[in-house]
Amino acid sequence: MSELALAKRQALPATLVRVALAVGLITLSAKIKVPFYPVPMTLQVAAILLVAGLGGLRLGVGAMLGYLAAGASGLPVFAGTPEKGIGLAYMVGPTGGYLAGFLLAAVLVGWAVDCYGRASVAWSMPIGLGIIYSFGLLWLAQFVPGDKVLAFGLLPFWIGDLCKVLLAALLVFATPDALKKLIRS
Repeated sequence: MSELALAKRQALPATLVRVALAVGLITLSAKIKVPFYPVPMTLQVAAILLVAGLGGLRLGVGAMLGYLAAGASGLPVFAGTPEKGIGLAYMVGPTGGYLAGFLLAAVLVGWAVDCYGRASVAWSMPIGLGIIYSFGLLWLAQFVPGDKVLAFGLLPFWIGDLCKVLLAALLVFATPDALKKLIRS
């Protein structure tokens, strides 16, 4: 076995632990509910953008794929589960587009950080939020009347979500380089 293959094999358990911890953070962020109308607000946006901002493309996407796989398998990882259903039935419900947007936002932010460094979170995180809303609102339109989509899926949340984007970006900037290396290694 070559040295490179051996190094990759030895790194796999550490990578799996980082992904599992990130999935746990995203799950916890989905369960923290701030009472809000029409649905409670969670901290998922901040957690997803933070994971991708600190961990880059591989960790951000790995964590989101792990989170989505856990939810698809029936684990109650999503906001409102198990009360509002679990598994694939939940994923194709009204919030399914936001879940897809979370994955694509993690791709964008992780890629930007890998290619352009941590300063890229200043532009990639707001664009990532736009991606989340775009997919979420398009999907939500299947479940609510067209004139209510923005009222139910955007207007109550955009100011809070911008604050979460700012929080995630500040945490990425404030994280010491040594810790970032540990997260990404």
